[in-house]
Amino acid sequence: MPGTADFLDSNVFIYPIDVDAPSQKRRVAVDPVERALVDPTAAISWQVVQETLHVAAHKFKSVVSNADRQDLLQHVLQPLWTVQPDAALYAEALRLQARAGFAFYDSLIVAAALHAGCRRLLTEDLQHGQLIGKLRIENPFRA
Repeated sequence: MPGTADFLDSNVFIYPIDVDAPSQKRRVAVDPVERALVDPTAAISWQVVQETLHVAAHKFKSVVSNADRQDLLQHVLQPLWTVQPDAALYAEALRLQARAGFAFYDSLIVAAALHAGCRRLLTEDLQHGQLIGKLRIENPFRA
């Protein structure tokens, strides 16, 4: 049902594959990903795909192999990838940036979550509990 799903930010995908990440964050991140993969209304955007694959290849102490990144793309990211960039999405991101004071890339994530009709944005990058329209920002790693 549209409007009930979660939108997952890249950090939710990054912690489970970073062998050097704190174990608590790795454990917490697995649940939303598993739930999203069985929820046909869960969503991510092209930006989440890009960030996740880039970080996995370049930012970890122990980088993720190309084969494992291919597997991640095919079996985890691609099934959830519903939001593509277009002019309207960028325009909404600029409006959000001006109105809410978000950084531009954070504004793109919020705009994508709104575009997907999601009710929750799971991220550690924005203020937990903040509402933007009907979208609630939640930090799944919050203690």
